[in-house]
Amino acid sequence: MRVQEKLRARVVEEDQFGEIRFVAGADMAFDPATDMAFAGVIVYRFPELEEVERSMARRQLRFPYVPGLLSFRESPVLMAAFARLETEPDLVLIDGHGRAHPRRFGIACHFGVIFDRPTIGCAKSRLVGEHREPGRKAGAMSPLLLEGERVGVVLRTREDVRPIYVTVGHRVSLDSAVNLVRRCLDGYRIPKPTREADHYVRELRIAYQKERVEKAEAEKEA
Repeated sequence: MRVQEKLRARVVEEDQFGEIRFVAGADMAFDPATDMAFAGVIVYRFPELEEVERSMARRQLRFPYVPGLLSFRESPVLMAAFARLETEPDLVLIDGHGRAHPRRFGIACHFGVIFDRPTIGCAKSRLVGEHREPGRKAGAMSPLLLEGERVGVVLRTREDVRPIYVTVGHRVSLDSAVNLVRRCLDGYRIPKPTREADHYVRELRIAYQKERVEKAEAEKEA
């Protein structure tokens, strides 16, 4: 918690980025039976959203599950996946929260500060704060408030579907974060970069679990 409180002072909530040519989506998956973590990153050409490259990493989890401290558990494998990229993204969308966190320092902030990369948190569910329900139409928004401070935006990406939660990670203002997330939509509830990263890590986890089952069966037969 002290580390988070120290690092959060380094978060920049203003626009400090140039031309965005490549945007990356990142997500994580876990195998609860073995505590194996899988990180996936997919880089897209922006604004066309054409895939350029993808990378992954697999690591054994070493940090325990502690609510509010998940970035310490997830960051090592996520950073390993980014280290394997040949294309350097100008912007990163992470399936998780940034400022909308009990100590205003979620994984999108943590990653952004460590890598000093423009980063946006784009989550499927609320972690903290209060908000009114945005309008039913696509594009409707309402502020996400934590102790009276606007820490995010609740964005309806499709008519009559559940909204998503957009929060500042690092070097991107909240208004720009919302605009960039909207430009990454392609007709679905979740922006393409994080949606496809989610599919990618699920496939990695399923393949790993299948491999474990096949190995166990082979050992029994032997």
